[in-house]
Amino acid sequence: MPTDSVGVFAVLLRSTIKSGCKQNDTTRRDCDFSSSNPATQCADGGCNGGLVCDPNTGTGVAPATLAEFTLSAAGNQDFYDLSLVDGFNLPVRIDNDQGCAVPQCAVDLGPNCPAPFQGPFNSTGFPLTQKCGQYYTPQICPSSGSAAYDYFKSNCPDAYAYAYDESSESALGICDASLEADYTITFCPAPE
Repeated sequence: MPTDSVGVFAVLLRSTIKSGCKQNDTTRRDCDFSSSNPATQCADGGCNGGLVCDPNTGTGVAPATLAEFTLSAAGNQDFYDLSLVDGFNLPVRIDNDQGCAVPQCAVDLGPNCPAPFQGPFNSTGFPLTQKCGQYYTPQICPSSGSAAYDYFKSNCPDAYAYAYDESSESALGICDASLEADYTITFCPAPE
């Protein structure tokens, strides 16, 4: 897997995901898989099940930046996005080789994060929590007037900052599945 001297790490997808499948890729940091509690094996972005996520108990442990894919879906489309719904822990970009949308959140949100959203490791640049999370409804946690939404969306307009963020029309990447695009997830990309 490609890396470079500044710590950028990238993963190529398409050959590893079957058509018609959904995949969520979570970002993790500072993991120790010898620990007996899978939820605390990583400083952030851990995974229920440990090294290999357990699909029966939920895949990721918040806070974590997610790259989400549904390939060859309705209308023969690939759908993909970046999600900050469960919080933020690493900048991420999704590239492709077919000229389709390139969502990115290439900004480190940690240094200027408002105090209410600072995660347990924020003093070292670690994750930011998202108070609404993925389980709230628009009635319980509307995007309007939410400091978390405003902070995340203003810094990362290409990412879902809220579970019901479709109205922003800026978060969902769509590519014609017949193009068979190869997708590359880059962690800690340089801002473009």
